[in-house]
Amino acid sequence: MRDPCFYLAPDYVPTEGPVHDATDPATLVHVGQYGEPAPAQLEQVLDRVNAAQRLWAKLDAKTRAGYLHRVADAMERADMTEIGIMMTREIGKPYPEAIGEIANIPAVFRYFAEMARDDAGKIAGNMQPGSFQFQTYQPHGVSVHIVPYNFPLILGCWTIAASLAAGNGVVLKAAPAGTICTLMFMTFFDALPKDLIACVGGGADVGRQLIESPKTHVVAFTGSAEVGRQIARECGGLMKPCVIEGGGSDPMVVSAKADIAVAASGAVTAAYLQSGQVCTSTERIYVEDAVHDAFVAALVERARKLRIGKGLGVAEIGPLVSQAAQQRVLDWIDTARLKGATIALGGGVPLDNQTGWFVEPTVVTDVTQDMGLFENEIFGPVVSVVRTRSFAEALELANDSRFGLGASVFTRDLAEAHQAVETLQAGMVWVNNPLVDNDALPFGGIKASGLGRALGRIGLDAFRSPRMVVIDPVAKMADWWYPYPDDWFLDAGGRSHV
Repeated sequence: MRDPCFYLAPDYVPTEGPVHDATDPATLVHVGQYGEPAPAQLEQVLDRVNAAQRLWAKLDAKTRAGYLHRVADAMERADMTEIGIMMTREIGKPYPEAIGEIANIPAVFRYFAEMARDDAGKIAGNMQPGSFQFQTYQPHGVSVHIVPYNFPLILGCWTIAASLAAGNGVVLKAAPAGTICTLMFMTFFDALPKDLIACVGGGADVGRQLIESPKTHVVAFTGSAEVGRQIARECGGLMKPCVIEGGGSDPMVVSAKADIAVAASGAVTAAYLQSGQVCTSTERIYVEDAVHDAFVAALVERARKLRIGKGLGVAEIGPLVSQAAQQRVLDWIDTARLKGATIALGGGVPLDNQTGWFVEPTVVTDVTQDMGLFENEIFGPVVSVVRTRSFAEALELANDSRFGLGASVFTRDLAEAHQAVETLQAGMVWVNNPLVDNDALPFGGIKASGLGRALGRIGLDAFRSPRMVVIDPVAKMADWWYPYPDDWFLDAGGRSHV
């Protein structure tokens, strides 16, 4: 792979636009460069992907599925070590999590390959005798996929696999922090027809050109709620379908009937996975008064065991992606402290990690709704704990948010579990098992957390348009065709003869 470049299957093409440096957020060492295509280059890419898509759409579902299985085969046969290392160096993600992200990708291509092959439409009950009436699907055309840095590969692949299976061409705009590892990963798409998929680097200008272009036909975005809202407005004005995952401030509810040791352990993972830089990270924990103190003590004890360090070392907690991200998180902690919150653990930069953009795993208690920690997506290793008078109050407070991505519950009471599932305002609810996803189940949120869903049957439908078809095998006159019989009209006295 040449650098800087972009990918247009199966080739890497030198970029003609701006070039950017990539820096390891743990060591601040330069790790490489990536470039943007010039606007005219990007137009040429879109022309070529559209031409390839028209041929791809003509293939039968079994043949398209075969191509997607070959993509998955190539991924499963490969040694992903170098891609995992580059991901860690670009974004600071601990290496086990980088490799774990990559390992989960092939299955989604196999799932959508077979889903699209199995589900081509349906036959409807006829409204007219002798008429064959059914539904089928058509691809939209070319899909745009804009991904964040925290999961630079798998989040794009969730929607790319569905889009390809539905018969679309694809343009992926890689995350600025994560472009190099994404371009390295694109070699696994060499098995696809020439020009069917492209991957480009760049920032907001490249994304804007892709979204606004009449040569693209559906958009999938994962990122902040604010940017997601802007993209949804733009797509709405263009009447262009979109799938938006706009992040969240996910709550966790801990019942007095929960296993506190298990709940604390689950909360540590849910709050601090990838240093809290996960859209479904637990950021707010509501705990019934009877177990509040015991839970906080267990949470702090468990969190103290987390090791902080470089992603390529032995560490659960790596750096945040940038100095701006680090400062934003520290500012929110300081604001909560000044407003009376208690910092039960952490709250600053670790003494042993002054180089790089690190923040200590932080537990904040005595938190109120007005301290800034709940209104925003923190996206860092910070979790707030709130004491509640009852399980019902905990559910009510958990819903008091503009976000609605995911929500977690810990309880050993089945009635409480059902109550939570029915009450929580979130696109996903986990009971005693946070952060799990399933290729066959929809992933996404409500309220400010997004529109539409990735994964599952609905994730495939997002990238295809249903079409109603009516076929009469024999052409014959219908009794309702023009001209109408005279006795269908009102007579001079206003009376109907029908």
